[in-house]
Order: sequence, then C-alpha cells, then structure tokens
Amino acid sequence: MRKYLFLFAIVLSAFSLQAQDFSKARQHAENLLREELKNEDVRNAFLSVYSPSKNIDWNFVGGKFAEGKAVTLNNPFYSASIGKTFTAVAIAILKEQGKLMFSDKTYLYLPDSIIDGLHVLDGKEYSLEVTIAQLLQHTSGIPDYIDGETLDGTPNGMALLFSDTAKFWYPMEMIQLAKSKMKADFVPGTSYKYSNTDYVLLGLIIENVSGMPVHDFYRKYIFEPCDMNQTSMFLRSKSIEPTGKIAEIFAGNTEVSKYKSLSMGWTGGGLATTASDLNKFQLALHTHKIIKAETVRQMYEWVNESTGLYYGYGLRKVIYNERVPDFLNIQFVGHTGSTSSFMFYCPELDVYLAGTLNQVTETKKTFEIPAKIFSYIENEFEY
Repeated sequence: MRKYLFLFAIVLSAFSLQAQDFSKARQHAENLLREELKNEDVRNAFLSVYSPSKNIDWNFVGGKFAEGKAVTLNNPFYSASIGKTFTAVAIAILKEQGKLMFSDKTYLYLPDSIIDGLHVLDGKEYSLEVTIAQLLQHTSGIPDYIDGETLDGTPNGMALLFSDTAKFWYPMEMIQLAKSKMKADFVPGTSYKYSNTDYVLLGLIIENVSGMPVHDFYRKYIFEPCDMNQTSMFLRSKSIEPTGKIAEIFAGNTEVSKYKSLSMGWTGGGLATTASDLNKFQLALHTHKIIKAETVRQMYEWVNESTGLYYGYGLRKVIYNERVPDFLNIQFVGHTGSTSSFMFYCPELDVYLAGTLNQVTETKKTFEIPAKIFSYIENEFEY
C-alpha cells in the first residue's frame, strides 16, 4: 500500500440519534471506504448515505491529489454513465410538458442528416422504426460509438479517448463514428445492448424539442429545482455555486481527468457532481418532485440486462441475491458509471446513497458497495 498516495479524511455531517442508534451502520460504512482506499489503485473515494425517514446524513471522503492536497467534499467528481439517468429524466420532463411521447418515433425530432443510415442491418435500414423508448432502454440496436467494434478495424471511441486526449468531441462526431464505422446490432425492439449512441441521440432530441442547450435544460429543470448547486456538465458548463477542482480519475495508473476527450461522454455520461447532489436528485426523483409518480412508473419498464440487473428508462434495477446467492434479498434502483461511480435508492429501506472510487478498474464495486451498506441497515447495523 502506497501510503503517500492518499490521506484518508472523514467528514461526517451532523445528525441526531433518535429512535435508533445508527453508529454501527455509520462505522461499517466508514470502514468499508477505508478498506477501499487501501487498494493502491484507488487514489480518492467519495460516499454519501442519506435517509430522511431514518435521519441519516453521512458524508465520507478520502484520498489526496497527486500534488499532495487532500480531497474534500467540495471537489466534484466525474460521474460517467450516471448522467444517463439525468438525460432520461429530461426526456420525461418534456413528455410531461406535452412535447413528446416515449412511444414516438425518433425521426420526428431529429433531422434527416442524422436519421439517414443510422440503423442498417444486413442491408436493410430500420432507422425510421426506432422509438424514444428504445433509445432510453438500450433496445434500439444502434451501435455504441464508445465500445462498439468498427467494421474496418479502426479505433472506436474508447480507443480515441485515450489516443487523442486533446480532442473536444461534439455530438455529431460521435453519431457519425457509429454510423460510418459500425454495424447495427439487432432489429429495433428485439433485444438489449447498452449503447452510448442512444443517449447522444436523446441529448439532441432534448435540444431540438426544448430549443435550449442540454446543459441549460438540466440546470433549469433539474439542478435548480433539486438544489444541486455543485453539479455541472463537465467541460461545457459551470455549477451554480463555485466548487473545488474535479477529483482525479484513474484508469489503472493513468490519470485521465484532464483529458478534453472526456467530452465524449456528453448526455451519455458527462456530469461533474458530488455524492450529496446525486442524493438530492434521487430524492426529488423518487418523491416525484421533478416528474410525476406515473411517469416514474413508466421508467420502471424493465428488460433483462445480465444476471441480477434490469434496465428501464435510464435506470438500473439490481436484485443483488441473483448476483450473489445467499445474500440478503435487497433490491435497489439507480445507475453506475465506468469510473466506479454509483447512485442507488433502496425503496424498502428508504435509503439513498451515491459515491465513486474514481478508478476504471474497480467497476465491480459499484454494486457491491451499495449492497453492503444497504445490508448494514437491513440487518439492524450488524456486520
């Protein structure tokens, strides 16, 4: 363990002990993050746990920057694909404004220059058949510009992100990469495959329908109503209140947080935020402050993603004992990101949590950490 690479500091917000003593669960959560920071690949970590009904409000942060300065709760982190939930909620807001329907065909809201050749499979074009719901649920069959395989062996988006770090990406470039270099995966609506291209298309729909840059739409209809004052679209906008610099992100030993090529995330996952702000967002979403209960229920239309994972409209449902047999029967809803970021709500416990390890190689922990913390609470704080 390289002790000089991190300084563990716990910042715990004030809370009162009422009917139950939460100190054991809090200590387990603290110890869990402390153990993660013993991994020399994890240079910083964040975790916030919140429950209004249980009077829980715990905020933990550990690690330091390469320059030696301690990371604090005022330093936002890159949340990666957690941003997909925000994009899905933005679409839901437009739906509630009467400007679109989930079942609408995508071509109604995008120009021909984008639609033509967007979905071609075995010589047949299905571009006019793709719906907004299919984009939201990754059932469109449109290839993923980031992780998809190119037909000619040239680099995909992920390879380009690391090879051309100074490039600032624009949405049309991402879509063109998928259209010109990749083959569609299946006929729309017949299967599931995660595709970042789906969410870039949704971002363009948001802009075309609202007449606003997507980061301004987020700010007006999500960040401000949710009091998310430390959240912005990375490289594209500023937060409502000043923050510290973004926490460093690592892919193994490579520090990537200064890469302009991270602009490739956009509406597929390009937010800089804090764990506390993510919990504010989750609370507003699941208590129907930003969209109605009926709309949230529509977003809970699940398809099977993998063992114990189900995908809705910009949301993942985790049934953890399907992934780890004999574990407690805990279900939670939210999203994860490739930087080992996570944001989940457990309805049964009325507990929200969010955080990150800021390390691409530790994504398996994005389900494990939330499950453990929920289990501490479910088990009346017994480890």
